[in-house]
Amino acid sequence: MTRTARLDGTPPLEIALRRSARARRFSLRVSRLDGRVTLTLPQHAREAEALAFARGKDGWIRQVLGQMGFGAGAVTEPGLRFGDTVPFEGRALVLTPAALRSPRVEGSALLMPADPARLVPRLTAFLKLAARDRLTEASDRHAAALGLRYARITLRDTRSRWGSCTSDGALMYSWRLILAPPAVLDYVAAHEVAHLAEMNHSPAFWAVVARLMPDYARHRQWLRTEGAALHRLRPNVAG
Repeated sequence: MTRTARLDGTPPLEIALRRSARARRFSLRVSRLDGRVTLTLPQHAREAEALAFARGKDGWIRQVLGQMGFGAGAVTEPGLRFGDTVPFEGRALVLTPAALRSPRVEGSALLMPADPARLVPRLTAFLKLAARDRLTEASDRHAAALGLRYARITLRDTRSRWGSCTSDGALMYSWRLILAPPAVLDYVAAHEVAHLAEMNHSPAFWAVVARLMPDYARHRQWLRTEGAALHRLRPNVAG
């Protein structure tokens, strides 16, 4: 089970506390994907002692965050505000308050209901709904091209993979794909649907991917070089 704690400083540091039955001592890890700081502690260790340990490493944490290009502020940002930009389908959109009930993209603006207290949960819902719609459409299209069916689609906030396909045909995708250019999202859908035909990464599998998306290689490369940036969106949107 994981919860968060905050260490005083300028700015404060947000740290995820994770208990582990296998841990024998306190340990700190800073994610290269999104700058998240995780403090692992033994199952029965006192939280106060763990936080004291983290305070003693405050300088090291901030140094590592800076070296990774996040900076402490990127980790402790309390949430997005109107006027900030967010990536959506490969474009940077400005969060803009408007007199409407549901979010809407208009030009370079992402129009949002004007209540700032509800900005983050409404943004969360908008991004996940858009991701589900786009990924369902792409998965349906690629599966139809192969004459195959998948079992279901689930969305998660995965850090090690953009999608997966189980042996029973269940597809899983990262909702953060909605932040990437549409062709990149489409490539991941083609990749996972291709596993319905070939549950491996053999030449036969890549031939199926190429059948679905002949120019897949450049979109695959985009994820390799730019994909980590999709994890840097920190509006307390998770799960």
